[in-house]
Amino acid sequence: MTKTSQEHVMVSYIKKQRRTNHKDYQNSLFAYFLLQIEPKKVIQALTDPSWIEAMQDELLQFRLQKVWRLVDLPKGKHAIRTKWVYRNKKDERGIVVRNKARLVAQGYTQEEGIDYDEVFAPVARIEAIRLFLAYASFMGFIVYQMDVKSAFLYGKIEEEVYVCQPPGFEDPQFPDKVYKVEKALYGLHQAPRAWYETLSTYLLENGFRRGIIDKTLFIKKDKCDILLVQVYVDDIIFGSTKKSLCTELNGCAQDVQMILFRGAQLTS
Repeated sequence: MTKTSQEHVMVSYIKKQRRTNHKDYQNSLFAYFLLQIEPKKVIQALTDPSWIEAMQDELLQFRLQKVWRLVDLPKGKHAIRTKWVYRNKKDERGIVVRNKARLVAQGYTQEEGIDYDEVFAPVARIEAIRLFLAYASFMGFIVYQMDVKSAFLYGKIEEEVYVCQPPGFEDPQFPDKVYKVEKALYGLHQAPRAWYETLSTYLLENGFRRGIIDKTLFIKKDKCDILLVQVYVDDIIFGSTKKSLCTELNGCAQDVQMILFRGAQLTS
C-alpha cells in the first residue's frame, strides 16, 4: 500500500470508531493540505498554495532578521543568483507534516578574496558526541536537543555581497535592483563560519567557556554543577547535573529569539 492509501484507510477507520477528535485523525487531515511531492522548479511550486505559503514564510524570516536590503547594483559588482530548494518534513511515521522552502545563494559563483575570505568553521566529530552522551549517562542527567530555526540568518557577514531577487518574488516596482546581504544567507561560502561566530559569542557572553581541544563544546560551571553544550552546525545538544541550568539556558535563548527549543529528550 502507498502512504497516501494508508492515510485514507486510517482516516476511514477512525471515522467508523467515532474518534474524529483523535490526534492521528487531525494530523492526517492536515497532511492532505500539504503537497507530497517536492517540486524541482519554482514554476511547479508556484502552482500549489502550500508551497507558496512555505516560500512566503521563508521570506518573512528574512524580513524579521533583516537579512538584506534592496539596492542598486554598484558599478563593477556582480550579483549572485538565488534558487529555491524544496523539502518535505516528515514525522517518525513518514507522514509529511510540513512543506519547507529554503532560499539559497548559488555560492559556487563566488570568487575567493572578493566575495569571501575565511570560511573555516569548527564542526563536532561523531566521537565527541559519543563522549558527550557517555558522560551524560555516567553522570545520570538528561540530554536535551535544541534546534536553531534558520540558523545562518543570524550570522553577520563582513564582505560586500549582492544577490539577485528570489525567483517568483521579484519586486514589480524595482525589477532591476538587487539585495545587499547583511546576514549569512544559505549557500554562501562564509555562512557556516558567520553562524558559528554569532553562536559562540552569545555563549561566551553568557558565562560559558570554550573547550580547549574541542572548539564546539561549551562549558559553564555553577559551584559543583556543570552545564555542557555541544554544537553541530545548527543542531545543539546540552545537559547539566542541575536541571535548572538547562531551563535557564532555554530561557536565555528564547529571550534573544535566536534558538528554538525543540523539547526532545534523549535517554540518559
